[in-house]
Amino acid sequence: MGNRILVVDDEPEMLGLVKFTLEKGGFEVHTCDSGRQAWDEIAKVKPDLLLLDVMLPGIDGYSLQVKIAAEESTKNMPIIVLTALEPSRTLFQKFPQVVGFMTKPFKPEELLKTVQDAVAKSSGS
Repeated sequence: MGNRILVVDDEPEMLGLVKFTLEKGGFEVHTCDSGRQAWDEIAKVKPDLLLLDVMLPGIDGYSLQVKIAAEESTKNMPIIVLTALEPSRTLFQKFPQVVGFMTKPFKPEELLKTVQDAVAKSSGS
């Protein structure tokens, strides 16, 4: 399988949960805890899928999404938005690359299924 996933969230326990869940599902998981760091990580890791929290210190998830969508190298990278704020969903819906939403708190198995579906879709299988 070997799909690389980058998780951007500023809560250590959330990162831990997501990493554990997805690694158990067979994914290669990279994590980072700030929007600023995320951009460097995206360039380094070249993830197949990005899990992006909306509320981030420094650069928030929405600003990061705008930047990702504007860059040739990342504009087709599928993104799943993690949010505790349901209303932020509408902000992200205009980006075709946003393939899923997880409203916190969520069940680990829901997360795994959403990620598996997104990866399957993007690989065209």
